[in-house]
Amino acid sequence: MANNATFRTEGDTLLLAGVINREAVVALWPQLTRALAPVRQLDLAAVEAIDSAGLALLGELAAGLRAHGGGNVSGSPAGLDELRAAYRLSPSLDFNASSAGS
Repeated sequence: MANNATFRTEGDTLLLAGVINREAVVALWPQLTRALAPVRQLDLAAVEAIDSAGLALLGELAAGLRAHGGGNVSGSPAGLDELRAAYRLSPSLDFNASSAGS
């Protein structure tokens, strides 16, 4: 399956699109870590689906946002709620959350 995942920034928001799976993570991770400096929000509205590798990427991105005073995550692609519940993540994708919020 060809990777169709993309990202762009608009102001202080990082917008992801496509399927965020293992293949996408390998392609996007190096680029995304360099794009985080001005970003404070993560928009997943155009993400079609996500797998566990994609969740790891999103968790890392969200942690970076929180470290810089941001951290708002919007959008709920297919698979995200199930993965968040399985890994006991908060809605902001915080791995260290005391409560994942049902």
